[in-house]
Amino acid sequence: MKELPITFLWPQLLWLLLILPLLVLLYWWLLRRRKQASLRFASLSIVREAMGKGPGWRRHVPPVLLLLAFAAMLLASARPMATIVLPSTQQTIILAMDVSGSMRATDVLPNRLVASQNAAKAFLKELPRHVRVGIVAFAGSAQVVQPITLSREDLNAAIDKFQMQRATAIGSAIVVALSELFPGQVDLASVTYGRSNDPFAPQGRAIDQPKTEAEKKPFEPVPPGSYSSAAIILLTDGQRTTGVDTAEAAKMAADRGVRVYTVGVGTVDGEVIGFEGWSMRVRLDEETLKSVARDTKGEYFYAGTAENLKQVYESLSTRLTVEKKETEVSGLLALAAALLVLMSAGLSLFWFNRVL
Repeated sequence: MKELPITFLWPQLLWLLLILPLLVLLYWWLLRRRKQASLRFASLSIVREAMGKGPGWRRHVPPVLLLLAFAAMLLASARPMATIVLPSTQQTIILAMDVSGSMRATDVLPNRLVASQNAAKAFLKELPRHVRVGIVAFAGSAQVVQPITLSREDLNAAIDKFQMQRATAIGSAIVVALSELFPGQVDLASVTYGRSNDPFAPQGRAIDQPKTEAEKKPFEPVPPGSYSSAAIILLTDGQRTTGVDTAEAAKMAADRGVRVYTVGVGTVDGEVIGFEGWSMRVRLDEETLKSVARDTKGEYFYAGTAENLKQVYESLSTRLTVEKKETEVSGLLALAAALLVLMSAGLSLFWFNRVL
């Protein structure tokens, strides 16, 4: 069933709209009464000469405007809710980009990595200047190659310096991105060296070392997708070979309310690539990326060509800078009613030197 664009908090008050037909009948009755009164004159021609040319259609305009004002006020009393597009509160975006050897594949021309770099720079160009961006590059490990900044020049320079490495640690990339969004809450050594299954778990410390504020307060998960101040964009072919488990990393992001938008670059069939004496077939693992997006309330995008990838980033730019919110619009209807009343009174004074 198609969802209605407008809902009402107090729908029972919509019954008051039945007053409108009664008002129309009242207006019709008053017109008939006025006409019957005019018939009492002995000569209608004398009356017409005395009154001059009648108001015609203009006499109906002020009452119609007043009727519309009543309708707007009655609708406002039912407290309507409408989904409207507003500027997003998203202030920070982390780009997590795959630089593993599989990105050497040329199923996306000129190859996956170059196409990703070009699309990412075009994406940064379209973002509003107030949106901060950080960049995480990952292969066998993940690292922040550009801390969160407003400088588009620094971001572009970091993207241009990408160099391919072996292995793919998708889960580690998500965790490192989270560490940028929540400083001090992640033990990055556990990501790099695998010391702990949970990089957010408290690690050992010296006896005299005080606890941080984040460690004093126990962590409480929040609903997935509820953190509206930041998001992660993960671009990869989706084939994890090392690092933190991807599903576990997605759960960490979901527990903190951070949405992860995944972009699958490449083709499902993939191709065989060679690198430093070894060769392998690299395929796009869509199921993993869809799962990450689903668990974090993000969205998955497929980019099978360089043009697709560009369009994906354009779509993400729009989604991350505007958002749809359900908002009560009673105030707007009340304002419309007030303006209609003023118009009705103003036209009546201008045309007939009286208010209705």
